[in-house]
Amino acid sequence: MKQQAKKDGKRRLRKAAGLVLAFALAFQTVSVTTAPNQASAAGTVAYLGQDIITSGAIVKKYQWTGTRSGKSVQVKANVIEVALDNPLVKLDVMTAKGKFTNKQNVKNMATESGAIAGVNGDFFNTQSSGSPMGPQISNGKLMATPDDLPGFYSFALTKDNKPVIDLFTFTGSVTAADGASFNLGGVNKTYYWFEPSGQHSMIDSIFLYTDAWGSEDRANDGVTNPTEVLVKNGVVQEIKQHDIFRQTPPADGYILRSAGKGADWVMAHLKPGDKINSTYAIVPRDPSKSYDTANFKMMIGGHTILVDGGKATSFSRTDADYKGYRARTAIGYSKDQKFAYLINVEDNAGSVGMSFAEMQDLMVQIGVWKGMNLDGGGSSQMVARPLGENQVELVSAPESNYQRPIVNGVGVWTLAPKGEALALDIKGATNLFIGEKASYTAAGYDVYYNPLASLDGPATWSISGGMGTFQDNVLTAAKKGDATITVKSGKATQTKKVHIAGREDIESLTIQPSSSILMDNAAIKLSVRAKMKDGTEKVVPAESFQWETRGFPGTFKGDTLTVGSLAGATSGQIIAKYDGFSTIANLSMGAQKVWADFDKANPATSFSATQGVKGSVAVAPGLQGLAATNQALQLNYELPLTGGTLAAYANFGDGTGVAVEGEPQSISAKVWGDMSLNWLRAELVDAKGAIHRVDFTKAINWNGWQTVSANLSALKPAYPVKLKRIYIADIEEGRDERARKGTVILDDIKFEYKNSGPQTSLNQVKLTINKPQITVNGKTMTIDQAPVLIAGNTLVPIRFVTEALGGEVVPWKEGEERKVTIYKDGQMAEFWLDQLRLNVNGTAITAEVPPQLINERTMVPLRVLTENMGWKVSWDQPTLTVTLE
Repeated sequence: MKQQAKKDGKRRLRKAAGLVLAFALAFQTVSVTTAPNQASAAGTVAYLGQDIITSGAIVKKYQWTGTRSGKSVQVKANVIEVALDNPLVKLDVMTAKGKFTNKQNVKNMATESGAIAGVNGDFFNTQSSGSPMGPQISNGKLMATPDDLPGFYSFALTKDNKPVIDLFTFTGSVTAADGASFNLGGVNKTYYWFEPSGQHSMIDSIFLYTDAWGSEDRANDGVTNPTEVLVKNGVVQEIKQHDIFRQTPPADGYILRSAGKGADWVMAHLKPGDKINSTYAIVPRDPSKSYDTANFKMMIGGHTILVDGGKATSFSRTDADYKGYRARTAIGYSKDQKFAYLINVEDNAGSVGMSFAEMQDLMVQIGVWKGMNLDGGGSSQMVARPLGENQVELVSAPESNYQRPIVNGVGVWTLAPKGEALALDIKGATNLFIGEKASYTAAGYDVYYNPLASLDGPATWSISGGMGTFQDNVLTAAKKGDATITVKSGKATQTKKVHIAGREDIESLTIQPSSSILMDNAAIKLSVRAKMKDGTEKVVPAESFQWETRGFPGTFKGDTLTVGSLAGATSGQIIAKYDGFSTIANLSMGAQKVWADFDKANPATSFSATQGVKGSVAVAPGLQGLAATNQALQLNYELPLTGGTLAAYANFGDGTGVAVEGEPQSISAKVWGDMSLNWLRAELVDAKGAIHRVDFTKAINWNGWQTVSANLSALKPAYPVKLKRIYIADIEEGRDERARKGTVILDDIKFEYKNSGPQTSLNQVKLTINKPQITVNGKTMTIDQAPVLIAGNTLVPIRFVTEALGGEVVPWKEGEERKVTIYKDGQMAEFWLDQLRLNVNGTAITAEVPPQLINERTMVPLRVLTENMGWKVSWDQPTLTVTLE
């Protein structure tokens, strides 16, 4: 090795001393707060239900409710329970691609290994070769020994399938033909730092690497200068002094990596042709304990002990962000040793993660007798095979919605034979909107709850009560309410309850236009985000709504609004209606500016990509039907089959982005699509350096030219912004459905800007309780119904007030439900007579008193309008006068 490399290695060593662990979770930037002490971590656990995975394995769902800083918090927990006395199920360790130095997410690891459920496993150093910090025994084979570090517990199964959680260490040596021996530092290990000395593990050492090590590199970080020994069938084949073998360890032997005193011993006692003997074993740290580790079925390393004897116990380690609220993974077993528990705690979508102390509380309450921590944070993942299905799926969304590649995990396998058919299971949505289409599948399973290879005949589908119609397996929901879906195949029948939402189920509706700018003949894609009363959210297709425009002409077809002529228009709104419940979105009159047409002076472009992705960018004329004088930007890409989220970037400028004029509200581009089904995205950088990403489309599902757009206004960036790049993105989920190689072409990149809108009305209106008069801008008029006070709430005649303030009132028509709708300054409200539930701008509001009819005038609670529509109000108590403006 070069001297400079040695110096750099020493600097790294000094920097690393005392830090010791480069855990997977240590390299992700997160917002972390301090957890309460252990005594205040107590909460309550609610059992939410369970799903069968296979004979001997189920996944249970819980919700833990606790208190932090005086506020109630909820955390979702998922537990795979494995019956250790059931011979039809097996618990073992999964390894990424079967060998160390590889990484995969848990889903891919389970799919490749044939596991039907699993969680992430041991901690690992993200900056070195992909190998676990702790020991690993897979299918009875010792694959790695533990690091020589204090406080790291391991989980194992004995030959009798009894669970063990304890502290283990390693013993081993190599013996030369002359009888000299040298202690091994470990088997299949990357470098680490001893505690508390901070010394690098490879200094003055010999480590052994078997064919379980999948890389030609063996822990070479520049700190030590290795000498390697190739051994086959117990005979030294070759020695590389101060060098390494450019190969993986052989199946019939191993490679010794030595350094310092270890290398001196090698050169003094070994030579090619000599016999050599190596022995090693995992042993308990406590010499008073005795385990038959040579016959352990499986073993995986972990971290601190969490629960012992059914009680929270002192932590054996206090690192790994133990006070932070993170996603967590743990493993444990029951008091009778008949059940193993794989535990996953969510930090996503309303579940706020846990500290170690809270994790202890959860584990004790669900019946863990002894349990330990596994890797967590960004590594925490759980998968399971749904009943009747062949592939595993995520049980919960991982932290940051990213399935991190890891080195190993704990998997569940079925050992059951093929059994007789037992039942069918229906997969598909349980909550729908009227007009929404949903696909359903029927899967059969046998008496061991494993999937059948095929159904006993074709499946026929139906839904009760005329609540919808089926076309093959696709349901179109027609009426609101509860319904039952039925599928029949041969003699087997199964049902599934579904709910089709009505307005009473809706908390809010928000229109999501692809652009907030109105321009002549523009095409705007539409969808609606619905938040339901039960707290769930979903994006509902535009086809489930009735649409209308206000202030401008337009036509709706499918999910697209085509804007008509805007001559004379000053502002516009689009309204989506569902079961009498409406929402509104304001669109601004605007202008469009070309940012790049690639024909004139345009930004410099370059290609870059995530690891493993190949491609190129080039500006060329005459592409795909364009005129010979018309240039466009071509992005070619080739994506590998594995890896995390993959991307092929067309970068602009010097890599930091190119400035965009003004305050753009949306971006559009003309795109030649390749039917690859990959994502097409844009990335912008704002004035504060924040990164903003927007989707042009989540599936390039067309061939030929098409204009796509993305809304920027919802990002609320700090202006001015730069366009950094446009790129192809490929996430892991559904990867097998997307093309691995393709070409997209970009032309006419434009930004849209809003013009200043019309001024809002500034009328002032005064009313007095029990006086049939209204004063508008100082002019008093008589009205036929005075404001009244009911149960402490002021009710006002809505038509007089709204029109006096410059708004519009739309009453109900004969034969329709008694609902009044008002519009003012781009806002809307809906009032149903004698109902406390109202709607303001697409959000359900509960009033203290309902709107009601008095002397044939609709009277509504004033507080609802002033608090939710921004109307200014003042109250004069002596005169009982209300002033609105």
